[in-house]
Amino acid sequence: MTAISAASPTPSADRPDRPEHTARPEHADRPEHTDRPDGTAGLNGTAGLNGAAGAGGAALHGPVIDWFDAHARDLPWRRPEAGPWGVMVSEFMLQQTPVNRVLPVYEQWLARWPTPADLAAEPPGEAVRAWGRLGYPRRALRLHGAAVAIRERHGGRVPSDHAELLALPGVGEYTAAAVASFAYGQRHAVMDTNVRRVFARAVSGREFPPDATTAAERKLARALLPADEPTAARWAAATMELGALVCTARTPDCARCPITAQCAWRAAGSPAHDGPPRRGQTYAGTDRQVRGKLLAVLREAVAPVPQAALDKVWHEPVQRARALDGLVADGLVEPLDGGLYRLPLT
Repeated sequence: MTAISAASPTPSADRPDRPEHTARPEHADRPEHTDRPDGTAGLNGTAGLNGAAGAGGAALHGPVIDWFDAHARDLPWRRPEAGPWGVMVSEFMLQQTPVNRVLPVYEQWLARWPTPADLAAEPPGEAVRAWGRLGYPRRALRLHGAAVAIRERHGGRVPSDHAELLALPGVGEYTAAAVASFAYGQRHAVMDTNVRRVFARAVSGREFPPDATTAAERKLARALLPADEPTAARWAAATMELGALVCTARTPDCARCPITAQCAWRAAGSPAHDGPPRRGQTYAGTDRQVRGKLLAVLREAVAPVPQAALDKVWHEPVQRARALDGLVADGLVEPLDGGLYRLPLT
């Protein structure tokens, strides 16, 4: 097993003795994107995709990986002892959830369920309970389902093969590529929101990528991959960390960026986003908030909860009923006879 670690150097073919992996405030098995139909304007807006993939891409690898070696955060899922299961758990949790919220839940999760088989042995409702307030709790059910599949199909070991990872419940293209790259040191294009933003600015000359990942973005990401596996794995981690810490969405710190001299967006004068308005996520007053309040009651309960107790969490009965029905439909809540509810046992 080859876990990428910021603490222990991993040799690379084109840059020897290079010390790995990153997290992100925003990421997931969710749509990702690129602006133009042909993919990119190229480095400094002059070269096309082939230029970016050739000399231009190589010119980015060294500075970005060197920066990562010096500045990568020491996060528990990057340490060798995390193993592939620790990497997989982190990837599920970090989808659309900031690192500082994930850290305590991750530590508790791995202490309770250090292997996939440990989690698979528990009812899925326990995964939902332990998920706490990370948000998007269906991820807990999917992670539990993946653990069951790993126990049944792979002898309790997280598979290293990309196709086998992709076949696990709840694992999409992003998570499969991330686990294969970060846990096993393989060569895959790992594209979260941070990586896509770095590529949009450095190569395509745009402030932001599109709202949904395009085929052209995926083509560009593959073209920019270093040829050898160890360097490609570190590049995936390094670009993600660069987007999380320096090339941020709201306040990019270009003075600290290791590739500011090669950045197409900077060379163009840092033009403002000219695409559709970027959508923000609201929470207050939404069904998501109501669902969260209902689940909080069920997580705290040691016995099935009566309807009357759930009715107290939200004043608007139609929205409350809709949220509860959605939780039942999603498999997060199990209705029982007598108007009782509990977290799922099966």
